Amino acid sequence: MVGVSTPLEQYALLADLHTAPLVSLEGSIDWLCLPRFDSPATFSALLGDPENGRWKLSIVDGEVESRSYRDGTFVLDTIWRTEHGRAKVTDFLPPGKEHADLVRLVECLEGTVTVEHDVRLRLGYGSATPLVRPIDDGLVVVAGPDGLMLTGPGLDGDEPRTEVGDLPSQICARVELSAGEKADWHLVWFPSHQDLPGRVECEAALADAVDRWTEWSHSFEIRGDYVEPVRRSLLVLRGLTYGPTGGIVAAPTTSLPEEFGGSRNWDYRYTWLRDASLTIEVLADHTTPESALPWRNWLLRAIGGDVRELQIMYGIAGERSLPELELPHLSGYEDSLPVRIGNGAVEQYQADVVGEVMLALAKLRDHGLEEDEYSWRLQRHLLDYCEKHLHRKDHGIWEMRGDEHFFTHGRVMMWAAFDQGVRAVREYGLEGDDERWARLRDQLREEILEHGYDEGIQSFTQTYDNTEVDASLLQLPHTGFLAYDDPRMLSTVARIERDLVDDEGFVYRYRTESGLDGLVGHEYPFLICTFWLIEQYAMSGREEEGRAMMEKLLSIASPLGLLSEEYDPSTRRLAGNYPQAFSHLALVRAAHALSYEDHGRTPRSGAGR
Repeated sequence: MVGVSTPLEQYALLADLHTAPLVSLEGSIDWLCLPRFDSPATFSALLGDPENGRWKLSIVDGEVESRSYRDGTFVLDTIWRTEHGRAKVTDFLPPGKEHADLVRLVECLEGTVTVEHDVRLRLGYGSATPLVRPIDDGLVVVAGPDGLMLTGPGLDGDEPRTEVGDLPSQICARVELSAGEKADWHLVWFPSHQDLPGRVECEAALADAVDRWTEWSHSFEIRGDYVEPVRRSLLVLRGLTYGPTGGIVAAPTTSLPEEFGGSRNWDYRYTWLRDASLTIEVLADHTTPESALPWRNWLLRAIGGDVRELQIMYGIAGERSLPELELPHLSGYEDSLPVRIGNGAVEQYQADVVGEVMLALAKLRDHGLEEDEYSWRLQRHLLDYCEKHLHRKDHGIWEMRGDEHFFTHGRVMMWAAFDQGVRAVREYGLEGDDERWARLRDQLREEILEHGYDEGIQSFTQTYDNTEVDASLLQLPHTGFLAYDDPRMLSTVARIERDLVDDEGFVYRYRTESGLDGLVGHEYPFLICTFWLIEQYAMSGREEEGRAMMEKLLSIASPLGLLSEEYDPSTRRLAGNYPQAFSHLALVRAAHALSYEDHGRTPRSGAGR
């Protein structure tokens, strides 16, 4: 029996370039990893129940009247109304701190209100009940290396509160406020062996948070018909960046299912070279190329001195060991098991990855970011790696856990890697064996057209040894391999529309019925694939259809403009890890494509710079 979990679209994201808690419409923080995106969760109710940790702050007998981000920020304002008054709850993470601080500010706007807390402090994904000790204005909890300090009115015994007996780390407190009165509460992580951290001055921290986010989100111009969705998507991509290192997580969550009640549940709190590369392309096109420099430096550190040991993903500081484990004490979102941390796909070879990295670094060059000695040397080594693995099968962009194949998308990405190497030498004067790379590029093109395109069915195929189609084929024009309106591309799109597009226009990655992925169960349509189809429509003369589908996709986003990995048309719910960098970067690209005419060659009022 599948349980009923809070719909993902009811969660807001907070961000500070360290971590990213999720706050429900009812004011419950059900997911929070401290001190980093990939740290063990302090609040894990998202993947279980309240006993696995949460912090619910609500107004007694109240209902939510409205909820919104302050313009261009991750500062969340929620207006509550009761029979006796109204209140505004402001949730935010002060940016620029050494360690993450979570601040919750309540202001009574009218009459009187009662603020109620239900705090269940757990550590280690809800498996550890910490040691608790009181301090003057709150309490400190400790478990192993982790310390948490929670401060604010009602937490020190001076205000009404309940004692919880067997659960000393659950705190229930009520505080009454009258019109014009404010109260704030703070949760801060610190290393348990160190002294307690200093207190946050709420109003100053709030002003700083608004200023920092606004300064970034308004430092570039967005034009076109989708300004606010594009701005929010760029903010999400920024919010999924780990500031200290420049690593970009694919999503801030783990194990949110690709099928409710199913087992396709994966940990996305790491930096995939592919996902990060696609993100960097979008940020370079629509913000400033300098914003991508931390990621380029992260890449150099993560890969290190030997490209032969290249991985498809790393930890956000460049960690290489990401073992996949299961957490049996958590019941899973919508009873979807197992709950996993770590990701076994780290061991896979995926042929497309070098191409995506080379395309992203080429994008930075095209936008004027100069190469340094190490970044170009890295790219030459990546091309050596690509050549070494030229005849190796792989697991594909979707991380199939079945047998390896020659995936057409991956082979085209290898073509793109060599193509960008040739461009770098011939257009930018960088040193390299462009003649050799050009030969390898041209050999790959001949091979792809011979083995990756089936003349009989008039379509590119998922792999060289089957006649299935795959939504990743929609990416072929993006690499420059062929034009969006090439007849071979148009016929492939027709096959994708027939085999992978549902009745409402949403696009599946591939047919799971083929058994190629080596997994049980099925999955919902992938939003990035649907945005790719919109981009294809826009660039091949089908703009009206693209705009209609764009409106449909915007309508399924959360009220705050957030998108998950997938969408279930039957229940009309977002699914998969949330919010998802893939979906948001693809939204920006689709909006950009819809803002151009003549197959993208004649600029109109572009949704970017």
